[in-house]
Amino acid sequence: MAVAGCANSSSGSGGGSGSGGALGGDLKNLPAQSKIDVPADAVKPAGDGKAKCSPNTTIAYVGAMTGDNAQLGINIYNGVQLAINEHNKANPGCQVKFIKSDTEGDATKATGPVAAITKNQNVVGVIGLPFSSESKATGAAFESAGLVHITPSATNPTLTANGWTTFFRGLGNDNVQGPAVAKLAKKLGAKKVFVIGDDSDYGSGLFKTAKEGLDKAGMTAGEDHTVGKQTDFSSTAQKVIDSKADAVFYAGYYNEGSPLDQQLVQKGFKGVFFGPDGVKDDQFIKLAGDSSKNAYFTCPCIPGDLIPSFASAYNSVSGGKAAGTYSVEGYDATTILLTGIDKGDTTRAKLKDFVKNYDASGLSKKYKWDSKGELSDLVVYGYKVENGKIVSVGKID
Repeated sequence: MAVAGCANSSSGSGGGSGSGGALGGDLKNLPAQSKIDVPADAVKPAGDGKAKCSPNTTIAYVGAMTGDNAQLGINIYNGVQLAINEHNKANPGCQVKFIKSDTEGDATKATGPVAAITKNQNVVGVIGLPFSSESKATGAAFESAGLVHITPSATNPTLTANGWTTFFRGLGNDNVQGPAVAKLAKKLGAKKVFVIGDDSDYGSGLFKTAKEGLDKAGMTAGEDHTVGKQTDFSSTAQKVIDSKADAVFYAGYYNEGSPLDQQLVQKGFKGVFFGPDGVKDDQFIKLAGDSSKNAYFTCPCIPGDLIPSFASAYNSVSGGKAAGTYSVEGYDATTILLTGIDKGDTTRAKLKDFVKNYDASGLSKKYKWDSKGELSDLVVYGYKVENGKIVSVGKID
């Protein structure tokens, strides 16, 4: 999601193996966070091991499994899989099934998979959809089916303004993440930030709230807009250089954020490139190559790699790949659905009411929703690229 600037040039994709912190001018290098405390009362998927349920009881993941930004979806459904594995191992009398349905992260392609899932009466709860645009396109279908769904990652604030009773957001929205950009910029010592947004529902919403926060702080150096699948950012990069900004914030996804960062660095940009959760992924480092050394990120997500028990268990479902953005949130959201199932709320109506009234801690935060499906516990973390990896720099407050 975000990139912090340095003077190195890049020829394209590569390992991104250099150390972080080579920031231009008077910008600071924030230290990496070494540990994180998990609530002592965090609910776990295993429960008490005494659950009973129909062998057809099913939880579904609906979202990107392939496509340009698929890794964000993969992070989530691996977390879902881990929670279900832990639950089923501990509860021989309740073996919950798990099915996955791919939307490619495309709003126009999401309606078909969602229609199929809502017609499957064995499905009592859904994790997804990961992206704001596809959530917007399918929310009415879930509502019509009375099927509860928890998104671990869709952050556009308007999603909870549709009157849907089945939609629950498992993280803070962009009204929380956007203002954090100015706070992180100040912590790094940046004075002027150039704001760039893509044309997605996610990017548009985050661009608006980030710019409002930067405007209020008197830190906006200029603005520009891009489109999905864009590869040539030379015009935008020149605008950034001309503005003399010492930081850039890009509201979009890593598939476009990577070449944007490369082209900025190639033009000599020595400032910080910030991005949100949509860019914060190892794929950004892989695609941006050596340029990624300048990256910082904002994310309303917890660093799962700093929870040893989770990080170790996650390897069993990811082929050894470290937990990524929203892996923990996917795990927590699934734990909530499993807890309701274990309590006997195995119809769509009962499980929706269970989630509506839920009030307990997960690994990442306390989960308690208001009448619109927004959480009361809203935390944003900062991250950076260091030695070819994304590491947390702690909460942004």
